[in-house]
Amino acid sequence: MLNFNFHNPVKILFGEGKVTELPQNIPADAKILMTYGGGSIKKNGVYEQVKKALANYNVLEFGGIEPNPRYETAMKAVEIVKNENIDFLLAVGGGSVVDATKFIAAAAPYKGGEPWEFIAQAIPVQSAVPLGVVLTLPATGTEMNKNAVITREATQEKMAFYSPHVMPQFSVLDPSFTYSLPKRQVANGVVDAFVHVLEQYMTYPVNSPVQDRFSEGIMLTLIEEGRKAISLETPDYNNRANITWAATMALNGIIASGVKECWATHKIGHELTAFHGLDHALTLAIVLPGFMNMVKERRTEKMVQFAERVWNITEGDDMSKIDLLIEKTDSFFREMGMLTLLSEHGIGLETIDKIVERFKSRGDERLPLLEDVTLNEIGDILKQRI
Repeated sequence: MLNFNFHNPVKILFGEGKVTELPQNIPADAKILMTYGGGSIKKNGVYEQVKKALANYNVLEFGGIEPNPRYETAMKAVEIVKNENIDFLLAVGGGSVVDATKFIAAAAPYKGGEPWEFIAQAIPVQSAVPLGVVLTLPATGTEMNKNAVITREATQEKMAFYSPHVMPQFSVLDPSFTYSLPKRQVANGVVDAFVHVLEQYMTYPVNSPVQDRFSEGIMLTLIEEGRKAISLETPDYNNRANITWAATMALNGIIASGVKECWATHKIGHELTAFHGLDHALTLAIVLPGFMNMVKERRTEKMVQFAERVWNITEGDDMSKIDLLIEKTDSFFREMGMLTLLSEHGIGLETIDKIVERFKSRGDERLPLLEDVTLNEIGDILKQRI
């Protein structure tokens, strides 16, 4: 018997011009802290539209949130929230801005010691400042889930935390807000979302045909629309809308309901970002082919299904199908502009040794959720990617 537990209260405002509905979704007396990244929203017109929509609100601003958001930066915003009695947070940006804002929301009312401890020690978040999202980069799905990932620069750690208290109350998804993105960032979003689906799909059969077909549809959409996005000279609304919706559906809990999940590729990839600052999606594109090769004799049934239904590989025996599947997946990542070998980024055995040691030092005996990949195999997975 499967245990389905899908509950997601995020209100999605999807479509061009939906930012005008912000006042209908934020309390009229709210004191808002608007968070954003390096300032691109001031160049592409998103900032102006948000400010116009919030004209009747008391709005403070906090910019400068980095890709792979830093704990140290977010803590500066925590002080503003406390000192200025902020009672609503509005994240305007991509996944990094949203994740940082989720951390700010949880850290501001935290009653323990240093807020990093609720991440590092997996202490349940008890409360958070309410937040909303205006998304400018579809990728992580954070606009419709309870997840966030933060990097602590001082210790070179990148870790995730999860809490229903940091679920956005609403998210504005306007595909036109993605038009100014460099193609590299669009490609990152496609690859990130694609691997999100695989971490929930490429495990073991549990008689879940609806979730399987939904997952396969998302991946096929990302392949088709991702290729189109990087080939078009001028952004197309329908193309960006399909990518945006696919990325949101990839990690909002629907396709995970009742199935087995595995987030090993993400957990290993986080360490590559922590030590070398690589884009998150790039780390996934590096790790995943090695991971697939490692587990192909354990997860044969779902990998063959993936090969047949997504990549239309129908010739040969199971192992030959899987080998071609790995090749095609790696080729797709490269088509999206990813350099998928560690050596292409100047990374070698020294980093692999540090990553293995870090997992062992934390006392992790196995990678997340499934027990078919052990710590002893992390080094072997990464060595395949040199």
